[in-house]
Amino acid sequence: MKSNGRMAGILLTPTGIILAALVIVPIIFLVFTSFTNFNRRSLMTGEFDMRGLSQYQAVLTDPTFWAALLRTFLFTAALVVGSMLIGMGVAQMMTKLGTVMRYIVTFVLIFAWAMPNVASSFVWVWLFQPKYGVINWLLTKLHIFGDVTNLAWADNTTLAFLSIWLLVVWQAVPYIAITLYAATMQLDPSSLEAAQLDGAGPIRTYWQIVVPLISPSILVIGMLSVIWDFNVFNQIWLVSAGGPGGSTSTIGVFTYKKAFINFDISQGAAISVITVAILLVITSFYVRNLLKSGEDL
Repeated sequence: MKSNGRMAGILLTPTGIILAALVIVPIIFLVFTSFTNFNRRSLMTGEFDMRGLSQYQAVLTDPTFWAALLRTFLFTAALVVGSMLIGMGVAQMMTKLGTVMRYIVTFVLIFAWAMPNVASSFVWVWLFQPKYGVINWLLTKLHIFGDVTNLAWADNTTLAFLSIWLLVVWQAVPYIAITLYAATMQLDPSSLEAAQLDGAGPIRTYWQIVVPLISPSILVIGMLSVIWDFNVFNQIWLVSAGGPGGSTSTIGVFTYKKAFINFDISQGAAISVITVAILLVITSFYVRNLLKSGEDL
């Protein structure tokens, strides 16, 4: 047994070193930096002073921080609800498809999910581009909103959020749909057949039988979606850069501007620590629900 434990330690050592170098050490440095006045000068000279909690005080008394945080919560809720509902619908649709069509849909979903979000964001910018964007051209041809050929989506807060919402949901739905489809296929068909014999329709059967049975998977995916969507940055930055006038600036964009454009690195670190604390609180509710339901972590 001792030899097995020693061998396990030897095999896990490289992983531990990589995790320490890429995760643990940066987190420690991040927390340490949030208590200093680390800035552009510090990058060049390595000189900085300890400031205690002054950076956190500055962040928590900044109205733009609270506006960005509220914006982040609202946008995260919209993303999670939209992607979960659409993903659940696609997963249920896949259970009704034939073998060939189901394989085609699965391939398309995996292809969309595997595309790097930077590449897909650039494609999205092109699709919604004024004058020659495909979306503007299509809407103009459909005569729904008149001539919108020159419409600049990124210059309007609502339209910018809408285009980013569509992009993030499009990227999130494949993972949700495939995962929930796999969970649905593991259910005992007899429970569904019993509901149908009792006169329950497809919609009632899904919400009253299928959803409660796959609720552990829904809970896990929902929690992951909250974490992912709360930290969305690439899509927002590449589509609207937080504009117009900072109206689409979520906490990730706000932190980036603070740390890497204004070079107030220590305050950016403080915002990051606060963000991590918020996500830990949200995650704690998820863990508590799992423990209450008796599910394995």
